[in-house]
Amino acid sequence: MALSNASGMTIARVTGKVVAWLVAVLIILIAAIALFIFMFDWNRARPLIDDKVSAAIGRSFAINGDLTVRWHRAAGETGWRAWVLWPTFAARNITIANPDWAKQRYFATLDEIDFQVKMLPLLAHDIVIPTINLVSPSVDLERLADGRNNWTFKLKSSAHPLAWKLDLHDIRLDKGDIALSDQQKGLAMQATVNTLGHAIPIGEVLKQQENKSRSASAETVGKRGAQQLSKQARAAASAASAAPASTASGGQPAASATAAATRQKSEPQYGIGWTATGSYHHSALSGSGKLGGVLALQDASRPVPVQADVRAGDLHVALVGTVTDPAHLAAVDLRLWLQGSSLDRLYPLTGITLPKTPPYATEGHLTGNIQPGNSVFRYEKFSSRVGGSDLGGTLVYTQRQPRPLLKGEVVSNLLQFKDLAPVVGADSNASKARRGDTARQPANKALPVEGFRTERWSAIDADVTFTGRRIIKDPALPITDLYTHIVMTDGVLSLQPLKFGVAGGSIASDLHLDGRERPLKARAATRVRGLKLKQLLPTVKTMQSALGEVNGDAQLSATGNTPAALAASSNGEVKLLVTDGTLSRLLLEAAGLNVANVVYEKMYGNRIVHINCAAADFVVTDGVLDSHAFALDTDDAVINVDGKVDMKNETIDLGIHPHTKGFRIFTLRSPLYVKGSFKSPHVGVNPTALALRGGAMVGLGLINPFAALIPLIAPSNHKPLPCQQLIAAMQSQRPTAPPPGQRKKSKGLRLPPGTPVSDAPRSSAPALPLPKATH
Repeated sequence: MALSNASGMTIARVTGKVVAWLVAVLIILIAAIALFIFMFDWNRARPLIDDKVSAAIGRSFAINGDLTVRWHRAAGETGWRAWVLWPTFAARNITIANPDWAKQRYFATLDEIDFQVKMLPLLAHDIVIPTINLVSPSVDLERLADGRNNWTFKLKSSAHPLAWKLDLHDIRLDKGDIALSDQQKGLAMQATVNTLGHAIPIGEVLKQQENKSRSASAETVGKRGAQQLSKQARAAASAASAAPASTASGGQPAASATAAATRQKSEPQYGIGWTATGSYHHSALSGSGKLGGVLALQDASRPVPVQADVRAGDLHVALVGTVTDPAHLAAVDLRLWLQGSSLDRLYPLTGITLPKTPPYATEGHLTGNIQPGNSVFRYEKFSSRVGGSDLGGTLVYTQRQPRPLLKGEVVSNLLQFKDLAPVVGADSNASKARRGDTARQPANKALPVEGFRTERWSAIDADVTFTGRRIIKDPALPITDLYTHIVMTDGVLSLQPLKFGVAGGSIASDLHLDGRERPLKARAATRVRGLKLKQLLPTVKTMQSALGEVNGDAQLSATGNTPAALAASSNGEVKLLVTDGTLSRLLLEAAGLNVANVVYEKMYGNRIVHINCAAADFVVTDGVLDSHAFALDTDDAVINVDGKVDMKNETIDLGIHPHTKGFRIFTLRSPLYVKGSFKSPHVGVNPTALALRGGAMVGLGLINPFAALIPLIAPSNHKPLPCQQLIAAMQSQRPTAPPPGQRKKSKGLRLPPGTPVSDAPRSSAPALPLPKATH
């Protein structure tokens, strides 16, 4: 028994000593480890870290400064956790190399990075980092014309899933710099990025940007235009756009202040600000903006707030909204403002072919779902001012192969007709200079010589309708409204139809422009229907009593890269017809220079003359319009016109031959002429025929003063037009045109027997000016 007790005590004593020694060794080991950790020169680990990171990213990575670890208790912890020491790692002077082809040596540099790591989560393979501080980061981004860029890394893939999980709570940035050189986009930029002093809700930024952008719109389209734009935008704003603005306006009732504060906290918050300068396509660039916090940029499921206000040359772009998964741009939801000198100058930025326009300002709601090769963007319910006109509607851009598609509807409730001039280069040279175009219209040319940018037509397909509901124009122009359906497919532009409301009727054309050919090949088929004579010349007093309608058709083909070149090479036919109308007798008597009747009508009032028919048939060959048939038949007179209009040389040479019906006293019945250039036409009387009548009058006056009146007395001319046959011929013989680029003179209208021709010789002498009453 005693032996047994002694043995047990011995075992217990030995066990105690072993445990004591083990505890002592453990304490010594912990102390040694702690001493090693606290005293270890972490710079010795730099080569290992450099090699591991370089292998992972496929670029040279280096910590060139000190690598240190500091230990301290964490702030904000309670209980026993407050006594747990956390390591704070710091590395200084970090560099990441660029590829060999890059201009700069380093892709990124960093003065210092430091972060804390929670100790206990390491036991569960969780790396919890409350905050990372970045001091003076600098990034150099570069893309060459061939598409190579330095921001795409060849990351080393692992066959096994990572056993560790990173949990990063916050990133603080202390003045970062970003340089970008993009040869593909023609962009060179330097930006400075910094953490904002406090978070700013998106609603507040939206309101600020709205006010700022509308002030910028006033600079572009004028104060009145900006006011109209604001009115349009308020009427068309979507509920989604309006909600953030109302929250930020501060106009909510006091009772809802708590709810408003809650909503404001739930709104996306901006945490980073940036400013940038540089150049875009050789134009000066400057801008500023805000982003959500750095961590928000890493969360692919959470929309990140973005804001930007950028000027590049005469282009001003501003946006406020959100981006989902910024690293891959999965979706955008933005309020977008644009101002500039001409819509066509957006092509380098967007790749979308737009027409040349006066200065514009626009705002709307841009949404997009972005997928490689299949992205869709919607510019919804946008409101615009283009020159003095308003525009609105919705456009959808769909990315597809072989070309993207732009589809939508654009409506103008108030369209200034002069704002359409830049579309075909018909605006003034001062306007061309304002919109940045180098082309200039020669002073002696009326037809536009500015070329079409056909090389852009193959960049995108289009299917867009445009409606001008009300047109503001010169009172002399009888145009009321406009509609067209624009279709562009593989460089071929079609307007089917291009329809104007004119003088109570319409002029509708089907235009087909093949931009794939050099020079451009064009076809046009035009239908004139129901133009009221009274409304055709609204400022001519003698036309206000006219009745009847003008109808007609035209077929033309041409080649050329400018409107002037197309006109100069055109071939085809133009036919016009008037039936069952009335005209002012004063107008006809003046046209026939029947002096006594003009005086009589002026003294005792104007009378109405019935139009039996009027027809015009022009044959167009190489840009020359030849009046194959052009005549007017009334109860009082027959007037026919002959001559040519040369669109290549922009000259007019027409003769107007009146044939009176009935006895006329004091008539100077001689052919009238319209001659000269398109810019300076002259209307007058054939001086040769007039001189013959004047000489006869003088000669007879020497014999007997009353005999001098004989040359001024015109006998009746009972040769009316064969109207029924002429009308039937016009209706049955449709105009034709050869294929573009082929010269083939049309035969013109087959005239029925009895159609009169000019009975006066043509003269090359200069025309005499007519009295104002006959213009």
